[in-house]
Amino acid sequence: MPNSNAKLHSNHRGGREASRRELVSRSLQSAQHCLENQDFGTAYAHYLLVLNLAPELKTTVKETFQFTLFKWAEELDSLSRIQDLFNCYEQALELYPNDEVICNSMGEHLFRMGFRDEAAGYFHKAVKLNPDFADAKENFYRVANWLVERWHFVMLNDAKRNLTYLRAIEKAVHSGSKSVLDIGAGTGILSMFAKKAGASFVYACELSKTMYELARDVVAANNMEREIKLLHLKSLDIEIPKHIPERVSLVVTETVDAGLFGEGIVESLIHAWEHLLLHPR
Repeated sequence: MPNSNAKLHSNHRGGREASRRELVSRSLQSAQHCLENQDFGTAYAHYLLVLNLAPELKTTVKETFQFTLFKWAEELDSLSRIQDLFNCYEQALELYPNDEVICNSMGEHLFRMGFRDEAAGYFHKAVKLNPDFADAKENFYRVANWLVERWHFVMLNDAKRNLTYLRAIEKAVHSGSKSVLDIGAGTGILSMFAKKAGASFVYACELSKTMYELARDVVAANNMEREIKLLHLKSLDIEIPKHIPERVSLVVTETVDAGLFGEGIVESLIHAWEHLLLHPR
């Protein structure tokens, strides 16, 4: 009896595998037929089914799937079916999470729709995945020109200003402030000053996705990615111990442009004072 049961189960598994292969084969044929008739939406649905049933075919159908996705996305865009478009890209990135071409295409749609900060994130990921991907690099630099304010470059090249900040941070750290929060980190320069000054723990928050990604690159280029914790958050949203393990003893910030009104920096500083600073000793 045990041998009979084992044989029955084996036949059942074999039957299911044969059915799967048959369904995959038919779906591939249907997808190709739909492409020939420029029915990109149905072709895309067939490829989703194929890739979910037969993930081993990801490499084989990758280029055709990309072509189908992009054509279907163009149609959805022209029909103003924006949510459906984004849903398709999310599905595609679940299947191909490290595909620089899909990331770049998603970024292009976001950029055209005015979501420049979000677009920058996808362009940046595409460049990270493939540093030689010329289209993604061009797109990232283009969107960065929209998002990185010109005054950043002026400030970063202001040696007197930088030296003044460095000395002030060094004085505070040497006086006993060993945990630091940098609000509105930008490129991360103040965070790096704090770490170089000897702070034991340095945390930095930056709301702009583009500036957050830029700060990550700058910090990594200076070999401090393990010493500075960067958060893509508004300072008001920081929670202890969810985001940082403890209250800090020093807050540094330079959000003194129009952000004083537009970004609620006054509220942020009050919040930081009340919830993140140590009580005076």
